[in-house]
Amino acid sequence: MQLSGKVAIVTGGASGIGRATALLFAREGASVVVADLKADEGERVVSEIRRSGGKALFQASDVSKPQDCLRLVEAAVAAFERIDILFNNAGIIRRATVVSLAEEDWDLVMAVNVKSIYLLSREVIPLMAKAGGGAIINTASGWGLGGGEKAAVYCASKGAVVLLTKAMAMDHGPQRIRVNCVCPGDTDTEMLRDEAQQLGEDSVQFVAASASRPLGRVGSPEDIAQAVLYLASDASSFVTGTALVVDGGGLAGI
Repeated sequence: MQLSGKVAIVTGGASGIGRATALLFAREGASVVVADLKADEGERVVSEIRRSGGKALFQASDVSKPQDCLRLVEAAVAAFERIDILFNNAGIIRRATVVSLAEEDWDLVMAVNVKSIYLLSREVIPLMAKAGGGAIINTASGWGLGGGEKAAVYCASKGAVVLLTKAMAMDHGPQRIRVNCVCPGDTDTEMLRDEAQQLGEDSVQFVAASASRPLGRVGSPEDIAQAVLYLASDASSFVTGTALVVDGGGLAGI
């Protein structure tokens, strides 16, 4: 039980990587606050955790809004008294070049993928500092380290997450708060299929093509969740400011 007695917030926790991580955190002993806009799916994750004997709470949240972030943190503290782990995982993608991208989509992606980390961390860090430390994990991407076609704002947002992570690690290391990010490659989630739809491609073929990497397969949400668990647990007690690539070798040749 690597997270026994810990309290974790997982944003984007209703599906994909967030769901897999929330379930894994609970199995490892953490009380989990699942935050998402998708209430039905989020409540199902919480129910699954509770049926397995774990402790969990769902909080409907738009983490790009400061008032929602405040309410989320207040709900977590009211239910579980503390916050030890924050997994800033909420994210969206818009596949377009800078020429074809609508301005409102630029603003939306940057708000969800980057601003949300600032807003929620701003609420959580003082609580972690007062308690003597904690762990923050942000979801970046392989495309935060290397560019991709027709993904200008997504690449920009995830590149920002990588450097925001490093800056936060430097600022809050003295408070014993470790800040790292995970950089997934293509992962078998709803978002990957949404990308295919945005590009007008067949989703089955799109996912199959995403397996073109040294390990010869697409990642699973559980693959990424295991990496997040490492960064959240004491196994990574001397790790901060790092961008952990979990992509089946997709960036190995770059």
